[in-house]
Amino acid sequence: MAAEKRGGIGRYYDVNGWLFVAPALGLISLFMLYPIARSLFLSLYSGRGMMMNFVGLGNIARLVNDPVFLTALTNTMTFFIIQVPIMLTLALLLAVSLNNPKLRYSGLFRTLIFLPCISSLVAYSILFKSMFAVDGVVNNTLIMIGVMEAPINWLTDPFWAKVLIIIAITWRWTGYNMIFYLAALQNIDRSVYEAARIDGVPPWRQFIHLTVPMLKPVILFTTITSTIGTLQLFDEVYSLTAGTGGPANATLTLSLYIYNLTFRFMPNFGYAATVSYVIVLMVALLSFVQFYAAKERP
Repeated sequence: MAAEKRGGIGRYYDVNGWLFVAPALGLISLFMLYPIARSLFLSLYSGRGMMMNFVGLGNIARLVNDPVFLTALTNTMTFFIIQVPIMLTLALLLAVSLNNPKLRYSGLFRTLIFLPCISSLVAYSILFKSMFAVDGVVNNTLIMIGVMEAPINWLTDPFWAKVLIIIAITWRWTGYNMIFYLAALQNIDRSVYEAARIDGVPPWRQFIHLTVPMLKPVILFTTITSTIGTLQLFDEVYSLTAGTGGPANATLTLSLYIYNLTFRFMPNFGYAATVSYVIVLMVALLSFVQFYAAKERP
């Protein structure tokens, strides 16, 4: 009877279940799985439209000899290596500070720090261009307080353009990561810190030996999401440099290079797809390394 019931009513419910999820599966297949498979297919070709020619692994060989690609790869890794640790460390320190129950107006501070990540990209890009112009408020302030004698060309100097991109990303996304740390901190029993304080453990040791280990899963999560976001960096560079990645490709990233290959330069969809898979491999490799580094050792 059980087998008959499973074959009848059970099969009926299985069919209904698949019918319910079929629209979602169809949309996922159409907008995610098909583009992934199509881009992998395109990576074996070169050119555009009806003029595409099969090159096999030729696009991979082209990567090694493409100076613009190597520049974009170097810039992307520079942003990743410098910006991500700064942003996550700052987010963690802010979260610990704002988790202090004795701090007044903590809700206001949390809101103000979180606001940049929901602000308009176009609006804050225009604001940053104005603030960091040669005669902008940042240069005028630094000169007024005696930090420097001459203004910095933030948008036209290759080094300072990179610094400006790092400042912009950090300003926008620090509050986003801070919220995750703050939520995790509020789930930690405060009696742990009370016991440590009674035992005479100083605050900096509490942070290193208690807070950081207990936030390890959240730190891993924010590290991976920040890694993915930085390797796919496009919005800030496009807005602040008018899509050029300048000056002299000093801020060009892999995502912006893919955009240029597809829409700005002589379109080459196959080569652009190949460059996009470089990002995929980098994300997979770095995520594996981060998971391995955070793995519990016996």
